[in-house]
Amino acid sequence: MTMGANSELAKYSIDLSIEIVGYYKWLAGEKKEFVMSRQILRSGTSIGANIHEAYYAVSKPDFIAKMQIALKECSETEYWIKILEATGYFDYKFNVIKEKNTSIKRMLIATLNTSKNG
Repeated sequence: MTMGANSELAKYSIDLSIEIVGYYKWLAGEKKEFVMSRQILRSGTSIGANIHEAYYAVSKPDFIAKMQIALKECSETEYWIKILEATGYFDYKFNVIKEKNTSIKRMLIATLNTSKNG
């Protein structure tokens, strides 16, 4: 994986953010769910924001810290997906969100392992 704002990880994070925004609009508009929808909107879009910020880090520790925050946000997004699914607010058409979030989580773990050991 190439590092930088045009990396596969960065592109996936933008795609996830776009999907999350669409999901938020559906939750708020169709389901009238306003609390959890804001939570997943915040955590889901924060992943990409931290990844993109990491590519302009001033040092390796700064890069690792930003990527670690992105991983935490990814984990929180996974939590909200589980809660929304368990409470009947997750439609199968949003499975792409689960898939992209899982892919990003794997990429972040690999990136962090490489950065910490390299």
